[in-house]
Amino acid sequence: MRRHRITGLLGALTLAAATLTAATPALAASGASGAQAADPAPPAEFGTDWHDPLTVAPPVTRPATRSCQVTLAEARFRDFTPYRGTYAPPAGCGRSAWAKVVLRLDGTVKGRQYDRLGNLTLGGVEILRTSTPQPSPDGIAWSVEKDVTRYRDTLARPQPVEMLIGNVVDDTYTGVIDVKVTLTFYAAEGRTGPADTPDLVLPLTTPAVTTPSNTERLLAEVYATGSGGGCEEYWYMTVPEAAPYSCKAEGGPYREVRVSVDGRLAGVAAPFPTVWTGGWSNPFLWYVTPGPRAFDVQPIRYDLTPWAALLNDGRPHRIEVSVAGVPAGQSGWSTPVNLLLWQDRGRQVVTGALTRHEESAPTGSSRWTPGTEHRLDTEGGHRLTTAGYLDTSHGRVTTTVTRAVTNTSAHRWTDGEARDALTAAWSDEESVTRGSTTTRTARAYTMDGETTLGAGDRLRTALTLGDRADTVTLRGGRQVDRVRSEDRYTGDATYTANVPRDQRHAVGTTTVRHQEYGTGDGCYDRTATTAQGTVTADRRRC
Repeated sequence: MRRHRITGLLGALTLAAATLTAATPALAASGASGAQAADPAPPAEFGTDWHDPLTVAPPVTRPATRSCQVTLAEARFRDFTPYRGTYAPPAGCGRSAWAKVVLRLDGTVKGRQYDRLGNLTLGGVEILRTSTPQPSPDGIAWSVEKDVTRYRDTLARPQPVEMLIGNVVDDTYTGVIDVKVTLTFYAAEGRTGPADTPDLVLPLTTPAVTTPSNTERLLAEVYATGSGGGCEEYWYMTVPEAAPYSCKAEGGPYREVRVSVDGRLAGVAAPFPTVWTGGWSNPFLWYVTPGPRAFDVQPIRYDLTPWAALLNDGRPHRIEVSVAGVPAGQSGWSTPVNLLLWQDRGRQVVTGALTRHEESAPTGSSRWTPGTEHRLDTEGGHRLTTAGYLDTSHGRVTTTVTRAVTNTSAHRWTDGEARDALTAAWSDEESVTRGSTTTRTARAYTMDGETTLGAGDRLRTALTLGDRADTVTLRGGRQVDRVRSEDRYTGDATYTANVPRDQRHAVGTTTVRHQEYGTGDGCYDRTATTAQGTVTADRRRC
């Protein structure tokens, strides 16, 4: 079973170490712009071609204003050579006060290839992190969209561009990845004003950073991905050294992404358990419908505003990211950071103080129970509250941030891993109060799956994934906004392992659903179902 896991579940590992060590958010894949007619009746098993990858998230909304398009990158990735180019902002849609900026990646690949991770930076600022689908022999095409308006400060000036989707092409892995990335700028005109964006975006290329002395709001975004050529790609299934399993981690699978300022804990978060398009030993689960965030590696965001007064002294300070639970000295996580800053235009220096720093004792433990079926039970959690005030040109503003993360999981497997199952849940709850406005976000991630290797080397994977968020905004104690979103994936696929591709006799069904409800934006609800690589249903309920 181990050989299946290393070549299937870790399909991206060939790439990951080199890609993310060397270089290193709603997205829509092909078909995401609207419900499509279903394909004809599905075949009895997978053939040499299948439907292009699709996601069911809503497309990025666009204002009805004048637009301009710029090609950001165009490349064929066949090795680990990055694409390098230059960018200049468009001349015809306003100098920089745009209403919206939308990034689009269009890709094609055919033949045989693993899933590959990729990233795109502009002036050192990471603006896209993505992964690729696995191709059919006849070839596939897919697309990804992302709202990148918040990087206006970076987009307003000429910048160097660098993109890498590390790849291996040889006699076996023949898929060359062709991509084109464009930016479309929408002018702020008429009743459509410029978007509210950070005044400054700083890539954290070294731990030491000096921020402007008039910073009045500060966010950090971390594109955290577990990968790197080892078991951290599926960290949620690692076990302590004593347990008989193919992937080890001294403390088990509990992970937590932490941000520190000058050595003091400033933020905690639960990492998202991304399953790439070769994951859980079974690429037939993902050929058409990728799991949540597989094409959309969303950054973890931290509100560091309580620390702004400390950072506003004009001196360099250390802002660092670490992943708790990773064995000492072991690689496997990439954590590039962007700092998003808002400045007080009415003052050259904004003073204040950090007034509160309360941290619970972090927990994270695993209990292994040996037997015919081994079992590893894991639980952990952490809570942090910080508060501070700033004396701005519009008065004293106090910001309080509380964040609490938890994780529970039960991992069950047999000797040799012929049966391997996991049931896990993560929660990440955050409350930010700034002045009289409070924003509370409850995030919940779930994973429930099993892989079995049966008679005739028939490998079956059944898996359900969930990604849910509920954000409530209060002003003066009264609710003024609420947005709820949920992605749910269910798949069941079987194939014959250890035989050539044309002898696998693979079958598989998947269902993906995206639901979104908001106070002002109404309802979005779309579901797509596939069988043997064909789309059997694609419907909307709103």
